[in-house]
Amino acid sequence: MQDTIIITCAITGAGPLSDNPAQPITPRQIAESGLEAAAAGAAILHVHVREPKTGQFSGELALYEEAVGLIREQNKDVILNLTTGLGSGFYPADPMLPIEAGPETHIWTPEKRVEHVLKLKPEICTLDLVTAQVFGGVVISLEPVLIRMAELVRAAGVKPEIELFDAGDAVLAKHLIKKGALDGPGMYSFVMGLNFTMPADTETMMYIRNLLPDGAQWQGFGIGRNQYPMAVQSALLGGHVRVGMEDNVYISKGVFSKSNAEQVLKARRLVEDLGPAIATPAQARKILGLAVQAI
Repeated sequence: MQDTIIITCAITGAGPLSDNPAQPITPRQIAESGLEAAAAGAAILHVHVREPKTGQFSGELALYEEAVGLIREQNKDVILNLTTGLGSGFYPADPMLPIEAGPETHIWTPEKRVEHVLKLKPEICTLDLVTAQVFGGVVISLEPVLIRMAELVRAAGVKPEIELFDAGDAVLAKHLIKKGALDGPGMYSFVMGLNFTMPADTETMMYIRNLLPDGAQWQGFGIGRNQYPMAVQSALLGGHVRVGMEDNVYISKGVFSKSNAEQVLKARRLVEDLGPAIATPAQARKILGLAVQAI
């Protein structure tokens, strides 16, 4: 277990909108919820945006500009981590003959997937290595696309957080490091308990951790009811912690979270009761090898 543990708050995500009325939707709601989470102890804010009228996921640059701008106006210290996971979803028109894309498909060029990252230059962005069945479709991450995305964000001075959804993703990460597309040892997130990806349990977390390059920084986090058990498990096994309404909209069984800050405070209590301190943004930068100060 590390002496100092970083808490990331994943503010809203891109999955189907929940029934929790506190889940942030508009850029202002996302920014305000993130700022509250940062005040509660989150050193990193993981940012998606949603279409304000429908609540559906969005890749619109203007929405990212508004949300990020509002956060930076009030808190220049917190570390921002923008998603690049959109633009990889294939939903076949006919699931029994999946050769034609249906209307929900969103397959974008690498350039479009990182457009907001190149413009806004957060310190971190995600790089999802997953190819798997998710939310009724298939998320596709082909090697040439990942290499191009990695080249673009590296040129922008942004460090990728490598998201792993299964064991093969860790093998792919090491392959991309060997090819020079990614810098090692890297920092990683294990997405656990989502549909047909890696299960959320201790054995799996240990196995994926042991596949990483020596010296890697990582966090394992659980989806839904697995959120808090996996937060504690990650801390115990030497990782960092992620919570937030992207992954789970409950604070306890059957009780909706009132805010992302409430989740961060719960995670903070759990970690501090184990003994480690909670990292400030400055400490998190040092741990992760980021620049000394945010933009």
